Amino acid sequence: MVPEPTYDVSVSTDDPLEGTLLVGLANVGLAGLTAADYLVTHHEFDRVGYVRSHGLPDITPVENGEPRHPMRVYASARADCCVLLSELFVPVWAADAFVDGILEWVGSTGIDEVAVFHGVPYPHGPDEHDVFSVATPEYRERRLADSTVSPVSGGVLDGVAGALTTRSLEREAPPLGAFVTPTHPPGPDLEASLRYLDVLETVYGLEIDDEQLRERSAELQRYYGELADRMEALDSQSEPESRHFPEDRMFM
Repeated sequence: MVPEPTYDVSVSTDDPLEGTLLVGLANVGLAGLTAADYLVTHHEFDRVGYVRSHGLPDITPVENGEPRHPMRVYASARADCCVLLSELFVPVWAADAFVDGILEWVGSTGIDEVAVFHGVPYPHGPDEHDVFSVATPEYRERRLADSTVSPVSGGVLDGVAGALTTRSLEREAPPLGAFVTPTHPPGPDLEASLRYLDVLETVYGLEIDDEQLRERSAELQRYYGELADRMEALDSQSEPESRHFPEDRMFM
């Protein structure tokens, strides 16, 4: 029998960890992960720990030849918050084990609320790119009473976001807010990440210079726009009977 996966947090700082825990995970579109990574690299955060997974396939991200843990914990005294980001995907069936490990660590800190960035590729119109909230009553009163972030009208939360929200409802976790936005696969959906940075500014008062991310987003949009134009031109110039390559019939 395959053992149940486990997660444990290792932190190497004597400084108190307090305030809000911001969570950005690898999911479709990578919006939350990208926003969390941009925050810690542009707002004087220090890496103070990591999360170790057991019983699941692991990855080792590499940058400039240097390996790093895929799940990392950052803290900033200036921002009065911590950040947990994960480049390792947490499958839905492993969400409870992940949340168990995170909340065991949270219980040993001064963290008193949790905010999760949860990008979802749900159907939406061109004018429906926005961030919506799912919040427990304590979090809503504390953070969203005067906010312009609209509540999610309906649906379900699954995975880590759903498990954390349930634990918060049962008072096994601090007050929690999940911020949901539509994302576009495969990603990275930088426009969705920028929306999350706006939430950090309006809800948490964090001033973040997002110019670099906006430039990257514009470059990515130009690239995909030019690629779509080339594909359209190729299709218009090629008659079906003159194609020299087979049609893709995979999954038919």
